[in-house]
Amino acid sequence: MNITSQIKQPIFNEMELFEKKFYESMISKVALLNRITYYIVNRKGKQMRPMFVFLTAKMVSAGIVNERTYRGACVIELIHTATLVHDDVVDDSNRRRGFFSINALWKNKIAVLVGDYLLSKGLLLSIDNGDFDLLRIISVAVREMSEGELLQIEKARRLDITEDVYYEIIRKKTATLIAACCALGAKSVIEDDIQVENMRKFGELIGMAFQIKDDLFDYTDDAIGKPTGIDIKEQKMTLPLIHVLNSCTSKEKTWLINSIKNHNKDKKRVKEVIAFVKDNNGLLYAEKKMAEFQQEALLLLNNYPKSEFRDALILMVNYVIERKK
Repeated sequence: MNITSQIKQPIFNEMELFEKKFYESMISKVALLNRITYYIVNRKGKQMRPMFVFLTAKMVSAGIVNERTYRGACVIELIHTATLVHDDVVDDSNRRRGFFSINALWKNKIAVLVGDYLLSKGLLLSIDNGDFDLLRIISVAVREMSEGELLQIEKARRLDITEDVYYEIIRKKTATLIAACCALGAKSVIEDDIQVENMRKFGELIGMAFQIKDDLFDYTDDAIGKPTGIDIKEQKMTLPLIHVLNSCTSKEKTWLINSIKNHNKDKKRVKEVIAFVKDNNGLLYAEKKMAEFQQEALLLLNNYPKSEFRDALILMVNYVIERKK
């Protein structure tokens, strides 16, 4: 059994029912929209975010989920899917999970409108059922994701990013949605604000580790769905590079910044930058920081009694940093 199946095992029935509810939550009277949403549903990813919702809910409540939990998982997946559709437009990307992206098949205008539609369906699902507490959690995440992306764009122009600013970017851009999954899962079944905050923090820490792992992929030659050096070509300042910039000589720093600013399309130069970052312990430093976030997250799970749901979350935490793509 592969690791994703192992993680899913304690929530297998919930995930089966979730898929039906998720598809139903997207249905429209417009045939074109239904064609596109059908395409989306049939090319789903690992569905890590709904898994976080159900596992968290069941861990904090000794195995209970309810309709609010299902709605919370649907809202998260609707919002997440909307952001992916919009991201592909922004990045001018033609592929998503090995398939053609929405903008590649139906053009940018339709992709933007589909993203807007999914976002509104998510918000309405909460409003129509009076889940205002859950809506608040997800709305904060949407705001922070937008801020994180814009902060990254702003900093990429000037290449003046510090390690603290990098953490702020990835906290908002990536970690905030996983934090929302875990907070939302807990909030759907219990009223204990301390536990909800514990779970939000747990999700945030996993999200931080997840993004650092993604950044490390930029320095590997494995087939992971994104080409090696793509972050450098796009002038994205990731942790391995930031660490090396802050620890090398001023002459080396000038060469690095010049390479990223003016030679980021030169394959030979990009390879030289990657080699320099590796040789100067950029990857080792990022791996160490990623492990620190992972350990901090695992500590938060120690507050809960042993259960199959806690075990699955521990597996998930370890999978995040051991995954190969």
